[in-house]
Amino acid sequence: MILSKIFKNTILLLMTGLIISACATKKVSEPVGQMQGDVYTGTDTVEYLASGVPDRVFFATNESILTTRSRDTLRKQATWLRANSDITVVLEGHADERGTREYNLALGERRANAAKDYLMTYGVSANRISVISYGKERPVDSGSNPLAWSKNRRSVTVKAN
Repeated sequence: MILSKIFKNTILLLMTGLIISACATKKVSEPVGQMQGDVYTGTDTVEYLASGVPDRVFFATNESILTTRSRDTLRKQATWLRANSDITVVLEGHADERGTREYNLALGERRANAAKDYLMTYGVSANRISVISYGKERPVDSGSNPLAWSKNRRSVTVKAN
């Protein structure tokens, strides 16, 4: 009888300890609003083509697939470009510092072309869009950490005229 009471109290103490320690666990995460997975989601490096129309979209590591947020930004750009039919743009493709120069130039070109293709599906003429890749040659953040790399994996839409 005494043994079962000791066993019950021990179990009760262990469960209480687990509950308390679970509540005290601090989650370590990226800065709020800066990254989702390894894709940059902040706004500190974003400029604007026009009021409310961001100029850049961001990509995951070694990817040229547009994220949901990137597609939203490109839809805003397409709407603005359709309303301003005299404007031509250059889509600059960029990569982070990792990888060879040749690999990053090709990756930057794929990223810029992904943005171009998306703009074209929303009614922007291909004649108004040029593509250039800078690879890793023009970083927006010169740091060597995941946040800096995510800021540099981008396509930037720049007015050409």
